[in-house]
Amino acid sequence: MKVLINGYLHTMRETGAAADIPNGFIAFENGKITDIGSMDSFTAPANAEVIDVSGAHISPGLIDAHCHIGMWEDSVDFEGADGNEDTDPITPHLRAVDSVNPLDRCFKDAQLAGITTVVTGPGSSNVMGGQFAALKTYGCCVDEMIIKSPIATKFSLGENPKSTYHNKNQTPVTRMAIAALLRETLYKAVEYKSALDEYNADPDENDKPEFDIKLESLLPLLNKEIHAKVHAHRADDIATAVRIAKEFDIRITIEHCTEGHLIPHILKNNDIPVMAGPALCERCKVELRQAGFENYKKLTDAGLSVAIITDHPVVPIEYLSLCASLAVKSGMDKHTALEAITINAAKNCGIDDTVGSLTVGKDADIAVFSAHPLDFESKILHTFINGIDTIL
Repeated sequence: MKVLINGYLHTMRETGAAADIPNGFIAFENGKITDIGSMDSFTAPANAEVIDVSGAHISPGLIDAHCHIGMWEDSVDFEGADGNEDTDPITPHLRAVDSVNPLDRCFKDAQLAGITTVVTGPGSSNVMGGQFAALKTYGCCVDEMIIKSPIATKFSLGENPKSTYHNKNQTPVTRMAIAALLRETLYKAVEYKSALDEYNADPDENDKPEFDIKLESLLPLLNKEIHAKVHAHRADDIATAVRIAKEFDIRITIEHCTEGHLIPHILKNNDIPVMAGPALCERCKVELRQAGFENYKKLTDAGLSVAIITDHPVVPIEYLSLCASLAVKSGMDKHTALEAITINAAKNCGIDDTVGSLTVGKDADIAVFSAHPLDFESKILHTFINGIDTIL
């Protein structure tokens, strides 16, 4: 057992400063948090390794809820670019875990920034891009790093699939065609599921549908076991995503959501979580004209559940906390910004049962900083992943 003592704990278990323990301890063993509380009630357990972190700030391991780490490898060109299979606009059967290189140096960069969980997957060239996975940032084999796979399936609207297939002189080249391809595939998946359900209910009376790997991969979405991460910047694309989600009764999150602050009621009324960002980059295309850190405050003020993302490698993953800090500089509440890269990120992705807060029974993913995690000069002291200090 290890115990960290005399730290300022940002537990992220409740909204607001009530979640903080200004002088507290946290104990963990066998990869799980076993105890947490104020130093006033602390008694050192027998045979425990006690680590005094006086003056340090302790938070849950940070979470990047949307990135492509391991899919576009650092310092490598085409050989390490495995995130866009842009030969077919409909590829929902592709899996991030078959493409991620866990030895990409950016996983170590993440650890050195206190980031313990990443949700990574295909890019946005295809209308349906494939399956995302939630991974720990520590490990030498992707199978040992998985929290949940698949955690989501990727849809993309707007400029990216338009540009990709316009350049190939094939469909889709309009927003109408993107939506039509989504609907066509989802209708087929619904029919496939219905035929499969009928067969499973009475195999003697019904024929088993011919196996279709693309449609098979969409069954977890139709069964609400996972959600769709919908790449959408423009307000009209966001509205289209919500429209299609309602038509097929599927759960979605809006990824990037650059113009979401223009239609927050659409998102709020339909209980759509938001993965906001990146804003720490140039406005390099027309869909980013409205990008800015001030939008994050507008989204949270509207009552939306917001996670702040890097979209790595668009913004290097180690700058996740910097993105949250810049959101604070632009008016976002500091505690809310920290929620956006811890508990809200976990909730939006559906993994808050294991990560995202300092809670007994959750994974011992713990970041120890020299000061508040969002202070620019704060340095990482320890990053525990499943109880292992990964930066020693």
